[in-house]
Amino acid sequence: MTRTLRPSGAALPGPVVGPVAGAVAPPRLVLMNPGPVVADERVRAALAGPDLCHREPEFTALMDRVRDRVTRICGGGPEHTSLILTGSGTAAVEATIASAVPADGGLLALDNGHYGERMYEIAGAYGLRRRRLEFGWGRPLDLAAVERALVADPALSHVSVVHHETSTGMLNDIAGIARIARRHGREVVVDAVSSVGAEDLGVERDGIDWLAGSANKCLEGMPGLSFVTARRVAFARVTGHPPRSYSLDLGRHYTAQETARAPAFTPAVPAFYAFDAALELALAEGVAGRAARYGRLATLLREGLEGLGFALLLPPQHRAVGLTAVGLPDGISYDQLHGPLKAAGFVIYAAQGPLAERHFRLSTLGALTTEDISGFLDALARVPAVAAREREGGSR
Repeated sequence: MTRTLRPSGAALPGPVVGPVAGAVAPPRLVLMNPGPVVADERVRAALAGPDLCHREPEFTALMDRVRDRVTRICGGGPEHTSLILTGSGTAAVEATIASAVPADGGLLALDNGHYGERMYEIAGAYGLRRRRLEFGWGRPLDLAAVERALVADPALSHVSVVHHETSTGMLNDIAGIARIARRHGREVVVDAVSSVGAEDLGVERDGIDWLAGSANKCLEGMPGLSFVTARRVAFARVTGHPPRSYSLDLGRHYTAQETARAPAFTPAVPAFYAFDAALELALAEGVAGRAARYGRLATLLREGLEGLGFALLLPPQHRAVGLTAVGLPDGISYDQLHGPLKAAGFVIYAAQGPLAERHFRLSTLGALTTEDISGFLDALARVPAVAAREREGGSR
């Protein structure tokens, strides 16, 4: 085989330091899907932080700061801490279920939507003892039924519940579930992936044992990072469990991040930069402030949708501020909306499971503005199928 050798002294190719020749920046899309979200420009700019080895003290300082800020935004006290994982919100949920439930325990999964069902499926994937309480999509949890299930089966050591069930937009009563669990000596695992940072929730105040969250929803970071918040004693306890997973073992991550002060595996360093910036903005705005901002956008959106004749899935008392499930009017399909709206600069989101055929979802998470929402409603009204229906008088 003949090899061509580089002439002595020839320069190696240098890094690309400017925009790629001929590249055209894509137009701004208003993301109305529930994560990834439209990011603040300061968060996006943070992605371009310097190249950094994750075994150096500079990354330790960054990781420690992110862990502290996450714990604060989750309402943790001095005895709480957070572990940051490179992975989606589901990775954090899976790591928690796989690590926290002991060999002689079991999981009672509360299911009133897709993500409650997912927690049950995760337990099954690890061969855990499990029981599912199904309440129906978009239906409130029955606290009395939860209590009866715990009384009937003392071996169910953990209860899993989704705070914001993103499949429907429903908020579940986490504090009520936690009170029942504490009364019976059980622990609560909360999927707060699409709620933490904008809904009223606190691990210490509400008695949450395990909280799983994500960087790229209400916290407005970039995709790639998730986290688990719990008491240090709880993390220390799971280090004694035989690991069911290698890369998602919380005992391994706790030993690495808390004791060795380093990540267990190579992390998504740019996403850490962005998450740090996003958390600084989130703490400055405050959970109540962000909830109010999202709430104003949601009210504008919902009133506009109803004005166009669209029905909303949930009654007001059950709606999260970050997502609205919307019924498709007769004669209009999701595809008839998605394509024209994306061409106009707006990305909507399909519904799931039993809602998939007749509903779609709209998020008000992220750095959206009232102008974005008004522009979306104007674009929606101009979609041919909607406009034709309006001309015919619609059904209101």
